Amino acid sequence: MLYWKSGDESLSTDDRISLSQFLIQKFHTTSRLAFYSSTGWYNRLYINFTLRRHIFFFLLQTYFPATLMVMLSWVSFWIDRRAVPARVSLGITTVLTMSTIITGVNASMPRVSYIKAVDIYLWVSFVFVFLSVLEYAAVNYLTTVRDGKDRKLRDKIREQSQTLPCTCGIPHTKTMMLDGMYSEADANSLAGYTRASMLAEDPSDKQEQMVVHLALDNESTETKKKGTRSFRIIQNTHTIDTYSRMIFPGAYILFNLIYWCVYC
Repeated sequence: MLYWKSGDESLSTDDRISLSQFLIQKFHTTSRLAFYSSTGWYNRLYINFTLRRHIFFFLLQTYFPATLMVMLSWVSFWIDRRAVPARVSLGITTVLTMSTIITGVNASMPRVSYIKAVDIYLWVSFVFVFLSVLEYAAVNYLTTVRDGKDRKLRDKIREQSQTLPCTCGIPHTKTMMLDGMYSEADANSLAGYTRASMLAEDPSDKQEQMVVHLALDNESTETKKKGTRSFRIIQNTHTIDTYSRMIFPGAYILFNLIYWCVYC
């Protein structure tokens, strides 16, 4: 019969010996009987070690780079929405980098069937990076739609300006100019010819220019009132980026607080 003479005190550890990735927190000894059908019962001695992983190595190699990649994906929210190459290349770079980090960590870890704590952190970080790419896809689509509407609006105003008679009752020769830089909201807010300014092109010539801002007809105004009030945030792509600057960092900080409270 085998047994430990002094229990846990039967073993002593050398402080000079240490593991590179783990710290031995405690150990305890036990003894049990093992039964074999061919030979009978046998006595066994067991030593159970409780190990704790050194987290600093994984902070430098895994957690810190993943956090930087997520923060780098937020930079696209401050880039102009019309800078398509810059924002697309930044999004693709962060997604590919996160995929490389996940692949490298899984290659150095045991191939187990359950989900590890580091897997949760990396995959949530990957989702944040991927959502930033989808956010720009939505912004770019809405920008294209709104630019198309503004282009149609300018064409319509240009057609209306060509049909207006120049009977202003001014003695000098006038030139009617149309300012096409106004958006649909600015044009719809006007009820007619709300402002006329006289701009002198050349004092010796005594030629003057009159800038006339046109408004849409009543039908377009009613359509604008019905649609813009409900979807003002969706149509305004600047607003989407503004909200993303607050929502993405706030959600990621909340996730980190929950994660480190649970696994530390």
